[in-house]
Amino acid sequence: MLDGRRYLSSRQEEATDKAISPDMTTDAYRKLEWPEDWGHALTGPVYIEGAEPGDILAVTLHEIEIGDWGWTDVSNFGFLGDEFNDPYLKTYELGKDKRYARFSDKILIPLRPFPGVMGVAPNTDEMLSTIPPRANGGNMDDPNIVKGTTVYFPVFVQGALFSIGDTHAAQGHGEVGGTAIEAPMRIVYEVNVLKGARRIEEPQYETDEYYAVTAFGTTLDEAAKKATRYMIDYLVSEHSLTEHEAYMLCSVAADLKIAEVVDVNMLVSMHISKKTLGISK
Repeated sequence: MLDGRRYLSSRQEEATDKAISPDMTTDAYRKLEWPEDWGHALTGPVYIEGAEPGDILAVTLHEIEIGDWGWTDVSNFGFLGDEFNDPYLKTYELGKDKRYARFSDKILIPLRPFPGVMGVAPNTDEMLSTIPPRANGGNMDDPNIVKGTTVYFPVFVQGALFSIGDTHAAQGHGEVGGTAIEAPMRIVYEVNVLKGARRIEEPQYETDEYYAVTAFGTTLDEAAKKATRYMIDYLVSEHSLTEHEAYMLCSVAADLKIAEVVDVNMLVSMHISKKTLGISK
């Protein structure tokens, strides 16, 4: 059941909120002193009228406009941080009409912008870092959550308290170096409160082409097993399969994807084609 449509616009600074600048050199970057409690530049929390614990918050991304520059770094934060512990910075000229970022004279990176952080508030009074993804979403860094995607978040507190940011112009699955092309952006998104919807433990999302579940874990094995279970639950609940049938379908038709491996908790998604499920656009 939909409980009203609300459209919101967000202008995001890049992840460090201007601590890094377009003309910064690697030498200058190495001199930066990061605070111990460093987090992400986010817009929120936004209080959503009518959202209550047990509801689902559906967030649809309608417009994502890239700013005029971006950056990527390498540091000991990455997946191979023990090997690449000498900081290095690269900046890019971008813009709302650009389709590629120039990595070198020969290498062009297709731009596919998305918010690395999307999430609702967890039910806790504890001060939490924005770095790891959790059941409430957060720093998922999933490069599939682009324009046209609807993401479903379980609501844990009154008003949901939705935040968005950490915007990426492009990112590979895994984000192995620790950063994407971090860039400022403008995002227009729609929020809907779903009452009486199927219960979900962690965020799920869909596009016209597929349905996806996500799962975090301290290891890839843990996250992948949870994602498989969540997809089985979806197929049983929404497509009238038995658990054995759903498990078999996951094996022959669903795709596990590594979203990111660098944010304390790792995130894995599983996708299944709507065409396979007999769902027309």
